[in-house]
Amino acid sequence: MLTAKEIREAFKSFFESKQHHIVPSAPMVIKDDPTLMFTNAGMNQFKDIILGNQQAQWRRVADSQKCLRVSGKHNDLEEVGHDTYHHTMFEMLGNWSFGDYFKKEAIDWCWEFLVDVLHLNPANLYATVFEGYAPEGLERDNEAAGYWEKHLPADHIINGNRHDNFWEMGDTGPCGPCSEIHIDLRSEEEKAQVPGRELVNKDHPQVIEIWNLVFMQYNRKADGSLEPLPFNVIDTGMGFERLCMALQGKKSNYDTDVFQPLIGEIGNISGKRYGENHDVDVAMRVVADHVRTIAFSIADGQLPSNAKAGYVIRRILRRAVRYGYTFLGMREAFMYRLIDTLIESMGAAYPELPAQAVLIKHVCKEEEDSFLRTLETGMKLIEKVIADTKQAGKTEISGREAFTLYDTYGFPLDLTELILRENKMTVNEEEFNAEMQQQKQRARNAAAVEATDWVELQEGVTEFVGYDLTECDTEILRYRKVKQKNNEFYQIVLSRTPFYAEMGGQVGDKGTLTVDDEIIEIIDTKRENNLPVHIAKRIPADPTAPLRAAIDVKRRRAIECNHTATHLLHAALRHVLGKHVEQKGSYVDDKMLRFDFSHFKKVTPEEIRQVEHLANEMVRHATQREEHREMPIDEARAMGAMALFGEKYGDRVRVIKYDESVELCGGTHVTNTGYIGMIKIVGESSIAAGIRRIEAITGEGVENMIDLQQDILTEIKSMLNNAPDALVALRKSLEENATLRKQTEGFIQDRINSLRERLVNDARLNDKGVSVMRLQLPILPDVIKGAATALRGSGLTHHALIAGTIHAERPMLTVMLTDDLVKEGKNAGQMVREAAKLIQGGGGGQPGFAQAGGKNIDGVSAALDKLEEMLNS
Repeated sequence: MLTAKEIREAFKSFFESKQHHIVPSAPMVIKDDPTLMFTNAGMNQFKDIILGNQQAQWRRVADSQKCLRVSGKHNDLEEVGHDTYHHTMFEMLGNWSFGDYFKKEAIDWCWEFLVDVLHLNPANLYATVFEGYAPEGLERDNEAAGYWEKHLPADHIINGNRHDNFWEMGDTGPCGPCSEIHIDLRSEEEKAQVPGRELVNKDHPQVIEIWNLVFMQYNRKADGSLEPLPFNVIDTGMGFERLCMALQGKKSNYDTDVFQPLIGEIGNISGKRYGENHDVDVAMRVVADHVRTIAFSIADGQLPSNAKAGYVIRRILRRAVRYGYTFLGMREAFMYRLIDTLIESMGAAYPELPAQAVLIKHVCKEEEDSFLRTLETGMKLIEKVIADTKQAGKTEISGREAFTLYDTYGFPLDLTELILRENKMTVNEEEFNAEMQQQKQRARNAAAVEATDWVELQEGVTEFVGYDLTECDTEILRYRKVKQKNNEFYQIVLSRTPFYAEMGGQVGDKGTLTVDDEIIEIIDTKRENNLPVHIAKRIPADPTAPLRAAIDVKRRRAIECNHTATHLLHAALRHVLGKHVEQKGSYVDDKMLRFDFSHFKKVTPEEIRQVEHLANEMVRHATQREEHREMPIDEARAMGAMALFGEKYGDRVRVIKYDESVELCGGTHVTNTGYIGMIKIVGESSIAAGIRRIEAITGEGVENMIDLQQDILTEIKSMLNNAPDALVALRKSLEENATLRKQTEGFIQDRINSLRERLVNDARLNDKGVSVMRLQLPILPDVIKGAATALRGSGLTHHALIAGTIHAERPMLTVMLTDDLVKEGKNAGQMVREAAKLIQGGGGGQPGFAQAGGKNIDGVSAALDKLEEMLNS
């Protein structure tokens, strides 16, 4: 029986023998594509080639790609673990052709690998072909069907509809028919009863798709019409985990050696056994699946957070913790203990896992600990909801309350239903689904982008000249109008551009396009599908006219200073804190920089100062930039450049070097460190477990900060009568202030004691036998509050204080009731709220003590009368 490792290598070796270049997996987390957060298919890293934005380095490619899916067809996160073959993180084996071979070779090689190399039984295989779609004039894919007929009998070739057998990248873009290969893994008895062809694409757990061959030959335009692509593309994807299940004779992906080591270790930790209890089995599958997703995401640089991709990872981690908590009895963090087992299984194929093991474990444990605390809070909340619902005589909680538990505390509906069943209660599921739908609709509306088709003026790709030039002559290749959140703007693609498009944490350039006397302002430059896109409110009157493109040079220079400063700070941090420090993210604009790095404790003020001094020493050295634009990556590594995990590098890279600082970087930088002037760290904080962030400014920003601090110091000196030593004078003033505050507190306490005695002595017995202490006079708020607190703690019984005081021309009501009056049903909070209406105010508090403020001083006497009336009632 082939192991998972052997199956993966067999695929690569087979396609290498067919002259395919084997490329490494791209990161699972995507950083510079606004349309996608995660790699969800093997084709993602080749999207620019397929869209025609980039030339293919190799016309035949194959790989094993780590992918993540949490939504879409068959990929609802809440379903993972409940069946045997769907996952969040999975591996996709794929082969591609960019304008080389097409349907015949793709189908023949697919068959050769499955049947001749892996020895799958051809009698168990079925192929689907696109049946056609008359409204768009698309005929059945008879070409693909003809090639399949060489390998399969006619009843194993099945027509598939547009939903299943016509693949599209999105609402617009490359698309085409596809052929899916399905395998029937049922017993012979089951096959005799129902033919496999009747179960294809019917969600049967043992009749499953294992490989999809996509034949991209069309481009979908914004108006929905289709046009031929400039060249045909083969894009295939085979589910690695499903293939392992088929080859290893298992009925579930989770029974293969891909997952069994993890499931075994979960059993060791929890004391549970897989295969004995349905709920326990689901929980083990959830944890085994999710821990892979979490580990690979952290290794690729995506930490759990409350925004975007980080929120997705946090949701997945919390779902695993919930299942461990509820069904495995795990009340302490445990998933971080599975990382070593995962590394044993997958570390050889994915070296980022062992390299980042310490960080993965640390982040995972801290996230688990944090959510377990939240989970306890949520459990208390659901207990309160249950109690309140029962008290109201109901057995159903509202869907809105269930959604709050889901959205705020991470309780999925099934966990809420489980707890409710134990209490013989239900939830309004229709209401819950409505709330969920509203949330999804809000998210869709926020992200909705309407774009027209590109207006193609010329063919070509953009040449970036911004490393050397700040302006250049150019022409518009294409443009389109875009609408997002009620804002309209134009995206413009130029033939040559000095504008740096936002990438790698560096913001995009701003500037102008000039045509004769017409000036078009470029408000930003973004990167879309690796294409530099210039954002403008309008386009030139004549879009075909030659243009002069010019960036905002002053802004660019400030950005360059800040970007180079991140490199110098990175080197200084590694020197001061240790070689474990690695960049985990950055943001650079013209005003400031942020730099995130791995480190497991707070950076001390002394260490910050050392880092700052070392970085500024590199600035003062005025080191000339050493730049290598097309260096082979192996040479770059030998030179000392660090390849960061989670980044995708080509075979040739750009290297930026200043003294000890050697980095792979595509951003813009100063030619000499001296231009930075000075670096000043202005903040240090934690952004996630094991990740610290420093914020800094450079050059003119430091100058402005020094000016501001000097102005503040001058003002302080002036307030201290221009004392020659401001620090000594300030310390003396603070000491005198502390002494005066202490004396004032003593005076106030004397007033409180005096007032308390006076109130007790002047108390009058009302008709209900309550000793009422009534007070109306101007007095400090602290005094009346202190007196009321002292009276409540003095052991008095059947006493009530009602006070109307005035301070700074504002009236205030105070009510104090002794404990016995509260037990009888009196409530100071309710009383003061009612009386406060007479002073045009409001307030509240506890049953034994409450206060209210207002505006109408003239109403104080009437308010006290109202309070006396309530005491008598």
